[in-house]
Amino acid sequence: MTTLPLFALTVLIWGTTWIAITFQIGPVDIFVSVFYRFALAGALFLAGLALLGRLRWPATWRFVLAQAFCLFSLNFLCFYQATTLMPSGLVSVIFSLATILNALNARWIFGDTIRARVVLAGVVGAGGLVLMFWEDIAISPDWGVIQGIGWASIGTMLFSLGNMMSRKNTAHGVTPITANAWGMGIGASVLLAVILWRRVEITLPLTPSYLGALFYLSVIGSIAGFTAYLSLVARIGSDRAAYATVLFPVIALMLSSLFEGFVWQPAALVGLAMTMLGNVIMFSDGLMTKLRRPSRA
Repeated sequence: MTTLPLFALTVLIWGTTWIAITFQIGPVDIFVSVFYRFALAGALFLAGLALLGRLRWPATWRFVLAQAFCLFSLNFLCFYQATTLMPSGLVSVIFSLATILNALNARWIFGDTIRARVVLAGVVGAGGLVLMFWEDIAISPDWGVIQGIGWASIGTMLFSLGNMMSRKNTAHGVTPITANAWGMGIGASVLLAVILWRRVEITLPLTPSYLGALFYLSVIGSIAGFTAYLSLVARIGSDRAAYATVLFPVIALMLSSLFEGFVWQPAALVGLAMTMLGNVIMFSDGLMTKLRRPSRA
């Protein structure tokens, strides 16, 4: 698959997973729901690769382990917790700032140059977020929403660090498919260990909505979504690939309006526009050229 369709697939899949998460909230403990998601995804991924004869032993494990913690366990505990406190579409807006965090973390870990547009993008994007949440923070403080913002922000930072680990894996010859398959299995094992330590009851809701969301999040959202996204990271870099997150909120907030009763206030519209503008500023120097470039794979 060439890069542009891969980019579009990532946006479509991850723009819809946020609302699916809401169907997993409530029936069981959050740790259990995230565990089910990655246990199923990891089992199917590893088994599928084994059947196809494509299952590989990673050349190095340390970054695969780090990726498992950042992308396939801890970050989603944060996102699920945030979704219990505010509409899933708003969680996706905070997640869109992964673009800026990727640039900052790439500077810290890989020594990549931070350009002036990154600073401008950060100011504009952060201003948009403040505007979107101004009423809940300053006018009529909503402690639940404030907590949700905190959880979503931590989850986004972990996601960004997971991107950096994916770059490390690629540099060490571990493909996104190999790292994802093992990482999801490891992430599920970490979650299971925490569940047993906390003595949380493990039950499986058999309702169509829960099972449907579980299947969608495991197979489409996790296996297909992460493989598409981290393939982009390998091809065009973590900063450019994260531009896909700019478009997630549009889809996520539309679904949030339909299923969660999210109401579009003028400030929210302006804030969303500013957040997206911040990302557009950051990637205004040739993203489409990179996307249209033939794949090296």
